[in-house]
Amino acid sequence: MASSSSIRSFGSLICRFSNGVFLRPSHSFALQRKLFFSEKLSSCSRYSSSGKWVSAFHFGTGNSVRKIRTFAPLFMGRRSCKIAGRKTAQDAKKTKLYSRIGKEVVSAVKKGGPNPVSNIVLAALLEKAKEFDVPKEILERNIKRASEKGQEAYIEKTYEVYGYGGAGIVVEVLTDKINRSVAAIRGVLKDCGGKMADSGSIAFKFKRARVVNIKVTDVEKDQLLSIALDAGAEDIIEPLLDEDDSEEDKSERHYKVVSSAENYSDMLSKLRDAGIPCETDNGSELLPINPIEVDDEAMDLNRELMSKLLELDDVDAVYTDQKL
Repeated sequence: MASSSSIRSFGSLICRFSNGVFLRPSHSFALQRKLFFSEKLSSCSRYSSSGKWVSAFHFGTGNSVRKIRTFAPLFMGRRSCKIAGRKTAQDAKKTKLYSRIGKEVVSAVKKGGPNPVSNIVLAALLEKAKEFDVPKEILERNIKRASEKGQEAYIEKTYEVYGYGGAGIVVEVLTDKINRSVAAIRGVLKDCGGKMADSGSIAFKFKRARVVNIKVTDVEKDQLLSIALDAGAEDIIEPLLDEDDSEEDKSERHYKVVSSAENYSDMLSKLRDAGIPCETDNGSELLPINPIEVDDEAMDLNRELMSKLLELDDVDAVYTDQKL
C-alpha cells in the first residue's frame, strides 16, 4: 500500500498539473492521463470557445483503483459572456452594414456607371451611405472595384435554417458567387449544428420593417413611449431583461422602435430632436412575429451558430425568432 507521503506527493502533482505545470509522475503509482472532449459545456464556455478539456487520471496499486478529474477553469461568468455576445453582435452589425453598402455600390456601378449624376441608383446609395456614416474610403474602393476585370454584380439570396430548441434562423446573403455562399453556409451548419430548411419554412415567422435602435440607458421608458408614439411609431419592442442585469448589461440592451418605411425619416428626426441617441437599421430588419423562448443551452448554441454565420463574408444579416 502506498505510504501517506506518496499520496501527498501525488496530490501536489495533480494541483500543479491543473494549474498548467506538468511534472513527471511518481513511480509509486501506475498513472495514465487521458484527455477527452466534453460535449456538455457550460453556457459560458460553449459561447466563448469551441469546447472544454477535462483531464482524467486513473491510478492505483494492486486491485485498488481511484479516479480524479480536474476541470479547466472558466474565465468568464455567464453574465460576462452575455455582454461579450451583445457587444460582438453590435460590432458585427456595423461591419456588415458597411460591407453590404459596398457590395450594392459595386452592382450599381456595373449597371449604370461610376458617375452619380447619370446613375441615379448610385446617387441614392451614396445618400444612404451618408445617413449611415459609411467611411468615404469604402465607397471609393468599391467604385474602383466595380471596374476590375472579372468582378461580377452581386445577387441577393435568403437562406432559412432550423436552429436549436425549435428556433428559426434567416440568413441574408449578397454575393457574386452563389455556389461559394451555399457551400460556406452548409459548412457552418455541419460544424455548429442546425439544418437547412426549405424556402418559406421559416421566413413566414418574420415581418420586414424599419427600426430605430435605442439603448435602454439612453432614455426613460415613459419618455420614449410618449415621443415615439407621437411620431407615428407602429410598435416599440422592449428587450428581454434579467433580474441580475448590471448597468453594463443594460448598456447593451436596446429598445426597437418600429416604423413604416414612409414614416421612418420623420420619426428618426423627431427622436433625435428630443435628444435621444439613435442607431439606425441597415435599410430594414426582419422582426419575429411571435418570438419563442428556448432553454439556456439552446440559446447559447443558436448564438454560436449565428455568430459563425455572420463571420462569413457573403452573409450580411442573420435573424432569429428566439427571444434574446
